[in-house]
Amino acid sequence: MIAGQHHAAAASAEPGSSVRWVLAGLSLSMLLASLGISIANVALPALAQAFAASFQDVQWVVLAYLLAITTLIVSAGRLGDIAGRRRLLLAGIVLFTVASVLCGIAPTLPLLIAARAAQGLGAAVMMALTLAFVGETVPKEKTGTAMGLLGTMSAIGTALGPSLGGVLIAELGWRSIFLINLPLGLLTLVLAWRTLPADRPRPAADRARFDHAGTLLLALTLAAYALAMTIGRGGFGPLNGALLLAAVFGAGLFVLAEKRAASPLIRLAMFRDPALSASLAMNVLVATVMMATLVVGPFYLSRALGLDMAMVGLVVSVGPLVVALAGVPAGRMTDRFGAERMTVAGLIGMAAGSFMLAMMPAALGIPGYIAPLAVLTAGYALFQTANNTGVMMDIPDERRGVMSGMLNLSRNLGLVTGASVMGAAFALASGATDIATAQPEAVATGMRFTFAVAAVLMAGALAVAMGSRALAMRS
Repeated sequence: MIAGQHHAAAASAEPGSSVRWVLAGLSLSMLLASLGISIANVALPALAQAFAASFQDVQWVVLAYLLAITTLIVSAGRLGDIAGRRRLLLAGIVLFTVASVLCGIAPTLPLLIAARAAQGLGAAVMMALTLAFVGETVPKEKTGTAMGLLGTMSAIGTALGPSLGGVLIAELGWRSIFLINLPLGLLTLVLAWRTLPADRPRPAADRARFDHAGTLLLALTLAAYALAMTIGRGGFGPLNGALLLAAVFGAGLFVLAEKRAASPLIRLAMFRDPALSASLAMNVLVATVMMATLVVGPFYLSRALGLDMAMVGLVVSVGPLVVALAGVPAGRMTDRFGAERMTVAGLIGMAAGSFMLAMMPAALGIPGYIAPLAVLTAGYALFQTANNTGVMMDIPDERRGVMSGMLNLSRNLGLVTGASVMGAAFALASGATDIATAQPEAVATGMRFTFAVAAVLMAGALAVAMGSRALAMRS
């Protein structure tokens, strides 16, 4: 506590340099959590060989991490609001680091999957609380720039994962992609411990109770939905339908539980705010479209354009690279022109990029794919920064953690939905039972149809933005 007060005092004495060091620690937290999502994908063939397991079995190494984040991120944010964000973030970094080591030394596949779930819990805490700390430590007029920086670090983590993972596996084996988090996690822990402001002591009477029933119901509901969207590798069978029904039933039970809870996990009344509801809805739609670039892009580049896997990896990485480069400028534009205007500008950019991809002939080759992709992903960087800034700027301190969790959750739900829905649209339009062996022209047709759907979704997001703006002006 004394150390925390010392750092808080130092923060007030040297606000400029202090904020920079705080952002360095938060940026590393976001980088590590994002890296954990993408770095394991490239290891799946090596894991299948190492454990003599099927591809469906080793996919749980990726899925366990994503499920843990998706189901627990709102609860992690709420717990930070109640128990103290600094101590919970430090605990999350420690858990992530220890779980990474356990992943690296796991002797069997079930133990590796269990360790990945624990790593995902640590990542949920890190993702939820980094955005919450921005409102607490960064001057209001610089909030957009800080959000842009965190968006950049998230994109760098996503882009760096496949290439860094490939190099580490080739040189040191698959265990190294997890063990690399030990030095990185320790560095993040030291930075966060030395720079984050101390938790403000609250009288016991003022502390809200943690909503255990709501937390359990939300986790089970989100797990059922995420599994419904991911099991079956693009197919939708009886198990997927049963899980989706379970998710709908769970959502109803959750709403009833929150209405009765003395200190609810999520205050349902907040959804009466049209601006907040619109922001979360747009976040889902935008993430759904972004998933199309990751699901459809590699098949189009390899089957329709005939690129080898190394070249496919380079072209696909253009998207995260553009987001990384555009993040900080997007933050500065948000600070200067306002979050509302830049949210709409970002959606227009995404709609334009999606429309260009839907109209693009395969004859234009790699440049014809990269140019619209750059427009789409630059629009995404602007939207994400502006939308996060608009939501987090005026949130009361005691609700910042849960609201940060809601933003991350809406994004994750969009990614999970996009993997299923956009993948299904691609398969339907290409008319092939197996995309991996489809004819080039069929794949090109499927790609154009998928991004036509994406353009319609972005038009819907723009309509939501305009409707929210009109409601705000009336009130």
